[in-house]
Amino acid sequence: MGMWVCSGSHVAAEICAGSGFDWLLIDGEHGVLSLETTQQLLQVTAAYPVHTMVRLPQLDTATIKQFLDAGAQNILIPMVDDARMAQDAVAATRYPPAGVRGVGSALSRSARWGGVAGYLTDAEQYISLFVQIESAAAVANAREICAVKGLAGVFVGPSDLAASMGLLGQQNHPDVVAAVKSVITVAHEAGIKVGLNAFDPAQAEDYLAAGADFILVAADVQLLALESKKLAAQFIDSAAGGSADVGY
Repeated sequence: MGMWVCSGSHVAAEICAGSGFDWLLIDGEHGVLSLETTQQLLQVTAAYPVHTMVRLPQLDTATIKQFLDAGAQNILIPMVDDARMAQDAVAATRYPPAGVRGVGSALSRSARWGGVAGYLTDAEQYISLFVQIESAAAVANAREICAVKGLAGVFVGPSDLAASMGLLGQQNHPDVVAAVKSVITVAHEAGIKVGLNAFDPAQAEDYLAAGADFILVAADVQLLALESKKLAAQFIDSAAGGSADVGY
């Protein structure tokens, strides 16, 4: 059970890390996070018994290298639509000859600046790669994606999946739910883990019952937005008779 860290706030990340959740997803795709900020968030959360995953902005060899060197060990690549893209992602996390990751461990946090003995030969032991299935095309190719050697698992994004199916904003539509559950089945048949995002508690419970191995049920920015509006409504609408809708 986990939650997003999207704000880039070190304080918010530390609060989330100590909240009791099993894992946090530091979001470099939609969150306004730089590489330097991501490394700082990893450093802050490292003091707590929580696992962290970093979602990168895109599938890009240079970007993957940088985030790995910054110390991200569990990484998520968004918008992976087919097996070839998944294979490219795997190659970007492996040193030659198995892949194309640039060698700079002595200069980076990933190997504690050369302090991790044997890192160059054992780096795969420290890295878990997940790719995101979040389009109708990716669902159609899910079996081939999940069969790619080197993947620890896949992550289903119901929001983008719904949009790609012509159902923008309808993550709970029966067709979307069926597509998500089909990926859960395919991933388990391939022997890898599968996770997803579900802010609706009932939907989250349904996906867990369907076999989801890991799930996100909230985000730091979402909780702040919802709770601040709720509190404003309580004191402005109820007590003062005004309106809490201040817009942007």
